[in-house]
Amino acid sequence: MKLAAANKKLEEIIANVEKDGVGAKNLVDDLKALREYALKERDPLVTKVLRLSYEYLLENKSFSVQAQYEEDEEENEYPIEIEDNENLLYLLNLLKNADHKINREEIKDYRTALKLELY
Repeated sequence: MKLAAANKKLEEIIANVEKDGVGAKNLVDDLKALREYALKERDPLVTKVLRLSYEYLLENKSFSVQAQYEEDEEENEYPIEIEDNENLLYLLNLLKNADHKINREEIKDYRTALKLELY
């Protein structure tokens, strides 16, 4: 995120999730507020992944999105088992530097996984 206010909001959300997990009070509302900053920054990828994230949280009361994989030597992909809280924290931390090439690729993976789960 580029705006100082957006980064401040993102840090608040991360702190809340670290403390109370995906059941953190006002998490969905906070993600909606963060999405407004993404709209101002004109970043459609971040805007979309934030909307899909809070929709997923509302629908599932969890964040068990399978978006992270590891490869073996033969280039076979295997899902990484990760707890809901850590999964959401990982995505939120990617958003801190959403312009970084590798981070964007991983954010796209989350977007794709969320879309598959929701629709």
